Amino acid sequence: MLEIKKTALFDITAILNKISIGERQKVAELGCGNFGFFTFPLARLVGRSGKVYAVDILKSTLTEIKDRATKENLPQIIPVWSNLEVFKATKIETESLDGALLVNVLHQSDKRAEIIREAYRMLKRSGRLMIVEWNGADSPLGPKPEKRLKLESLKIAAKKLGFDIQEEFTAGPYHYGLLLIKL
Repeated sequence: MLEIKKTALFDITAILNKISIGERQKVAELGCGNFGFFTFPLARLVGRSGKVYAVDILKSTLTEIKDRATKENLPQIIPVWSNLEVFKATKIETESLDGALLVNVLHQSDKRAEIIREAYRMLKRSGRLMIVEWNGADSPLGPKPEKRLKLESLKIAAKKLGFDIQEEFTAGPYHYGLLLIKL
């Protein structure tokens, strides 16, 4: 079991334990941001024989991820520039991933279905997609309430896009999580 510190926003260990990633697997943090909160713990889970694609639209973010991966001797981390809103824009092979994460990404876009569709394309059959988003709780952090994605809307969209809902859970005081399986 992976042990990582909790952040103020969510428990990274609990989230990663739910997606069940292991040695030699291929996974992606879609919208990794410059900290790669999940990228680096994922790299330790998959080991040197696995691959972790750190995907983002900001090239400066990917430079930071690459520099840190080099410094920490984690060659299994592969930065990938992409606009996730564009189908087949991500240079990751179709049906090649065992798992993917979208953490605090969907609320930033008006093309949420396209992002989920691109994740679906990259996942193998029975691949797992973990989505973590801001819940409706009143908080001093995060996006305005009208930008937050309602859990029920996400569940409906996920089913329409070909996913089975395996689990929904509380991912922290301000977040919900949804674990999806590609059918």
